[in-house]
Amino acid sequence: MRKTFWLAVMAYLVPTFPLGYFWHLVTFADRYQRLEMYRAEVLIPLGLASMLVQALVFAWAYPRLFPPARVPWQRGALAFGCIFGTLAWSFVVLPVAAKYRMASVQDFIVLETCFTALQFAVVAPLIALAYRVGERASTQALSA
Repeated sequence: MRKTFWLAVMAYLVPTFPLGYFWHLVTFADRYQRLEMYRAEVLIPLGLASMLVQALVFAWAYPRLFPPARVPWQRGALAFGCIFGTLAWSFVVLPVAAKYRMASVQDFIVLETCFTALQFAVVAPLIALAYRVGERASTQALSA
């Protein structure tokens, strides 16, 4: 079960870091620059630390909320993505838009909403599959 937990942590971290990096600092860097809200040099270690905390919490929560033995992985992935994607959006997008100065609140909300939706569309199935693989492995070990 510990291997499955760490696999789920990696299922969140491995796609989230490059997705976040390329989305914010490469692909849409000029749009974020026009928002005039980010520092010139972003502090990547802080962003990575945030992702690690999220990965640990999500990997811990997934099997408790969507037990792989009882919930089909597709349903668990969809529910996880909807619930935690919405929660992440409410923690990141709305309060930042409410509190920080930026050239366009609407542009920020659109960019970050799209990012959050894409992020959870990628990581939710990966976390669900990590627990599906772990459940199958433990079931096979018990029957062997």
